[in-house]
Amino acid sequence: MTASIRTLSYENHNQIKIKHSNDYQHAKDQQVVPLIVHEFARASAEMPIVFVKNSETGEFQAVALLGLSQNENLFYSEKKWLSPYLPALISHHPFALIPSQNDENQLQMVLKEDSHLVSKTDGDLLFDDEGNETEYLTKRKNSLGNYFESNHVTKAFIKQLSDKSLLSQQNLSLDLNGEKIAINGVYLVDEKALNSLSDEDFLELRKKGYLAPIYSHLSSLHQLSRLAKLKSEK
Repeated sequence: MTASIRTLSYENHNQIKIKHSNDYQHAKDQQVVPLIVHEFARASAEMPIVFVKNSETGEFQAVALLGLSQNENLFYSEKKWLSPYLPALISHHPFALIPSQNDENQLQMVLKEDSHLVSKTDGDLLFDDEGNETEYLTKRKNSLGNYFESNHVTKAFIKQLSDKSLLSQQNLSLDLNGEKIAINGVYLVDEKALNSLSDEDFLELRKKGYLAPIYSHLSSLHQLSRLAKLKSEK
């Protein structure tokens, strides 16, 4: 755990407030942001959804593509987020849930203390004078808990895609004002492999509710043109 990230507690954070802001500067350099499967339907209408592979663990992760080059977020603006949809992980900042150092099965809520949203003068308090969680903190904690649970569903969904050999590595290419932009190392659902599944395997995907997010992912690839548009406008 870094020096700026500390376990949330009354002792450490009884004077801390969290400001309300539409400036998501903590995400301004994020080219990709992880998504849970429950976000696919809404996110797919705004941004491309692709899969990336951890070179060390071999595990796949679903992400929204926010930029066309490293450390670029084309949806970020100091004045407002340039999309009707804001990925959940960005909205949870400056909080996160991580496994406890003493017990990986136990989760602890942490706060990024150097966040631009952390204040001692403006915003919502985290604890009252008696050391109890405020209603604001309880809502934030519940939201994080729901996200963590949904992440388990997402992992099961992605594992199914991997087990059925439905993810294939692709190199995407865009033409932006005569300049070729390449996006390498992403994985997409292979439509040919999907359509070649046995009736039994295809029915299994349908019964588990996995077809809808698969098709949301595939349709989201049309949003690459939106990224190109945003880049040309910037």
